[in-house]
Amino acid sequence: MFGLSAEHLLVLLVAALFIIGPERLPGALTTVRKAVVKGKNALGAMQQQITDEVGPEFEQLRKPLRELNQLRGMDPRAALTRFVLDPAQTPAQAPAEPVVPLTAKVSGVDMEAT
Repeated sequence: MFGLSAEHLLVLLVAALFIIGPERLPGALTTVRKAVVKGKNALGAMQQQITDEVGPEFEQLRKPLRELNQLRGMDPRAALTRFVLDPAQTPAQAPAEPVVPLTAKVSGVDMEAT
């Protein structure tokens, strides 16, 4: 929550206990909790309103961004190593077709003579 560890929250709680006092601390914590819930609900409502107004254009924008984020985490060295060392990942090569020499005559030109 807010990037704070449990130790930081404990220090803040002890500081609040000394500043506010033990008799008013429960009321202050309730007020802070209500403010956080209201803020969270307001942010959720704003996000929903923006999503409703923008509509499908928003999804069309998000798809390429998701693909770019996937590419951002890609390590080219690891991908190359996997490709080279893992034979299951390499595409199957088709057998080479034998080369047949041309012996047909095209418009009066003998292909064997050339």
